[in-house]
Amino acid sequence: MNATIGHLAAMPPTDRMPVLFVGHGSPMNAIEENPFSLTWQQLGRELPTPRAILCVSAHWETPDTRVTVSAAPPTIHDFGGFPKALFEVQYPAPGSPELAYEVKRSVEQAEVALDTRWGLDHGAWSIIRHMYPQANIPVVEMSLSYRLTPQQHYELARELAALRHRGVLVIGSGNLVHNLRLMDWGKPDLGFDWAMQANDTLKQLIVEGRHAELASYATLGPEVQLAVPTPDHFLPLLYALALKEQDEPLSFFNDSPVMGSLTMTSVRIG
Repeated sequence: MNATIGHLAAMPPTDRMPVLFVGHGSPMNAIEENPFSLTWQQLGRELPTPRAILCVSAHWETPDTRVTVSAAPPTIHDFGGFPKALFEVQYPAPGSPELAYEVKRSVEQAEVALDTRWGLDHGAWSIIRHMYPQANIPVVEMSLSYRLTPQQHYELARELAALRHRGVLVIGSGNLVHNLRLMDWGKPDLGFDWAMQANDTLKQLIVEGRHAELASYATLGPEVQLAVPTPDHFLPLLYALALKEQDEPLSFFNDSPVMGSLTMTSVRIG
């Protein structure tokens, strides 16, 4: 199953793969055809075909830093209260022990543990199943250690840069604005004023490359505090931005609010 990726460390350098930060939103996006999922499908057709995917998901937080090492990662339904059809979805993409070991070798900022129990949570498969519906691209997940500061996450991510030249597509999966407690189901396509202001502030910092300020998001004012009440959905953005090289273009997609207090704003680098 992993023969398509081979031993990444031994592969010659290739043109660098793009990097994505994807706002994943509701798990229902996994089975719905809507503007967000249609854009993910289009990305799968447009991007160079990766040899493997490394996904940093908001939905896998651990004390230490871990990567999945299973050759056949299970599909994790890490949510409740949704239709039966969503729980029946399986995304049987292979894993890649080779990539897991390469990540472990690459990172010096922290000890990376090889995890045999975790699989693909909805932060990963809800997006990737639209991009690669044949489930033929190996996928490895990397966890978010809650013991690291945002700046330490950023520095750790920079050590993954060489993977881009070995055919690996790195995806950070979260949401730029993500406050579930303030969601308003009566505003399916609208954002609260504070949410839109926070989204614009964060986008401006992204465009201007002010990554240190983004890593210090807790100092950016009350609107951003409401937008990022917990770090889990924001940290995957730092993993994507840390991999941007100086000459690369950056663009936004799915830049829309949902339910008042969330945005699906996503970033493509390269």
